[in-house]
Amino acid sequence: MKRSLCLALLLLALRAGAQVSMTPQVPPAGVILKAQLWNIMLVSANDRPLNVRISLRLLDAQTSQPMLTGITRNLIVSKGAKQLQVNDVMPVQYEYLSAVIDRSVNGLLPAGNYLACYTLMVEGDKGNTYREDCIPVTIEPVSPPLLNMPANQSELETKQPQFTWIPPAPAGMFNNLNYEMRVAEIREGQSAAEAVQQNIPVFRVNRQREMYLNYPAGAAKLDTGKNYAWTVIAKNGELFAAQAEVWTFRIKALQHVVSRNNDVYTQLRKSLDGRVVYASGPLQLAYVNETADSTVQYELIALEDQNKVLHNGDLRVKRGNNFLDVPLGKRNKFTEGKSYLFRLRNGRQEYWQLKFIYTRGK
Repeated sequence: MKRSLCLALLLLALRAGAQVSMTPQVPPAGVILKAQLWNIMLVSANDRPLNVRISLRLLDAQTSQPMLTGITRNLIVSKGAKQLQVNDVMPVQYEYLSAVIDRSVNGLLPAGNYLACYTLMVEGDKGNTYREDCIPVTIEPVSPPLLNMPANQSELETKQPQFTWIPPAPAGMFNNLNYEMRVAEIREGQSAAEAVQQNIPVFRVNRQREMYLNYPAGAAKLDTGKNYAWTVIAKNGELFAAQAEVWTFRIKALQHVVSRNNDVYTQLRKSLDGRVVYASGPLQLAYVNETADSTVQYELIALEDQNKVLHNGDLRVKRGNNFLDVPLGKRNKFTEGKSYLFRLRNGRQEYWQLKFIYTRGK
């Protein structure tokens, strides 16, 4: 008899637990506040009020590493449906297991892929019953990183380009924002996306904090005529956040000099590419005028004297190819063996430049 009574009470307790269902109502993807993790629907079929508590574990979906745990206060659930929100379960006892989690109540969860596991504990006369439910959650920035320079499908005149990009948004989702940048050669028959995923990068950098990077001189040389793909991956600490598009560029074969009537004219470039010429008299420069300018301005700058402007003036130009003989002004302003910069500015406010080292003529 006693055995039958115990069994009946146990079944009653289990039935009480089974009569409370839990449905987490967290958005499966997007920008999510920590408070939204407590959007839960409880439905009780029990005639009497029940005491319940809910615990939460937020796990990294890739590594199963716990990021956050929390447990609510004791809740009274009557028969019927009850929609819970964060104010209904407060105070919540949190344990923060990752530094990337915002500790404020309404803080944004960091971007990444997670598993939110809920445990519903229902108190009964003969003990507690438990129900568990896990749902995947993908937290994405509103905007991934946006590539800026070099432009997509551009042809570059330097083998050491500068890469720049715009950060993901909103910035409040990140407390340890850093970037991985990859540059890979595109092989025949490959798309740009396949190149950055499958090929060994010719250049790769991790934990980059700034939103710009100059291709280092010590990295693998970029070859002329080859196509390259590049992309940027945003991370919050070690957690993947978002990836930018994949853009492409190629390096043009450079021709440093142009010949005219047996004289050598050095071609001006929009970006400095490491070329340095020696000059003792007028600078002989080749310039391609793509504008309607009839005159352009120029400066001669002392690079080793706090970028002091030594001389400036105007030059007459025509559309297309121009061969310019630029006087160096007063030669006593120049020091032999020192580095200088010639800089031309056109009507588009573009700078065309060349470095030179001054030498005294015979």
